[in-house]
Amino acid sequence: MDTIGTPFLWLVFGAVVVVALLADLVLMRHGGPHKVGFKEAAWWSVGWVALALAFNAWLWWYAGQRFGAAAGERIGMEFLTGYLVEKALAVDNIFVFLMIFGYFAVPEMQRQRALVIGIVGAIVLRAILIFAGALLLSKFHWILYVFGAFLLFTGVKMWRAAGEEPDLEGNPVLRWLTTHVPFLRRYVGSALWVGSGRRRKFTPLFIVIAMIGITDVIFAVDSIPAIFAITTDPFIVLTSNVFAVLGLRAMFFLLQGMADRFHLLPYGLALVLVFIGTKMLLIDLYKLPILLSLGAVALIIGGTIALSLLRPKQEHAPPAP
Repeated sequence: MDTIGTPFLWLVFGAVVVVALLADLVLMRHGGPHKVGFKEAAWWSVGWVALALAFNAWLWWYAGQRFGAAAGERIGMEFLTGYLVEKALAVDNIFVFLMIFGYFAVPEMQRQRALVIGIVGAIVLRAILIFAGALLLSKFHWILYVFGAFLLFTGVKMWRAAGEEPDLEGNPVLRWLTTHVPFLRRYVGSALWVGSGRRRKFTPLFIVIAMIGITDVIFAVDSIPAIFAITTDPFIVLTSNVFAVLGLRAMFFLLQGMADRFHLLPYGLALVLVFIGTKMLLIDLYKLPILLSLGAVALIIGGTIALSLLRPKQEHAPPAP
């Protein structure tokens, strides 16, 4: 498969991610389990975005030095566009995470731990999906059309489901976990299970982490094909994807109190999927410039956020007794 990913680039990327995750885990453990406030989440969000943009700038410069200025600009724009698309689609994950935490009444003190473990697992599973997808695309070009049709269908389905609450009660994965996994009905600090051997029982925190990882993989089935519409280079796909996922924990705590204020955002995400799916279906007839794709995605997301703030969600008053 064609890729710019030299051993040196993979080594730098791996080192940056490992150091970032270790720093995140050390700082989280140093502070102990605690409720993450808006200010802390905002600083962490700025830090993760700054890290991604710094890597983007370095990759742009390095590719320009090695492959020429034109190639460096193309690679840098592909990473930035992929990162923006993934970051936007990750917001939908946040809404579902909120539902999962609310459904299982996860204590505020344990939400950090659940998110960190779930995100690390999601990174590993996404890497497997990305390399599998890149391998298939290198052998079967027509899979791009399958991805495009799938994104178009998913976008339409997301538009129709926007504003509706996810049905956790009817979720088959949750039903299977709660009927086949022996678990307690109470939390035991930050423990994932108690006992050992046949007496081992899992706590609700284990179920929550499992649901976060599974949910992220389900969303990745939508979002990863979206990046393949921008580039088929597995290095750019994986790096932009991972940098977007790394900031999920901070984004969750930043948005958990403002989810209702961005009530129109799911419609914007649906339009992004429809736009990218259409772009992928037309890729052999006309390849939209990366800069235009980036502008369109930014305009759609920014527009729906602005409309959400200008037209607040109307709360329906309860019927009079």
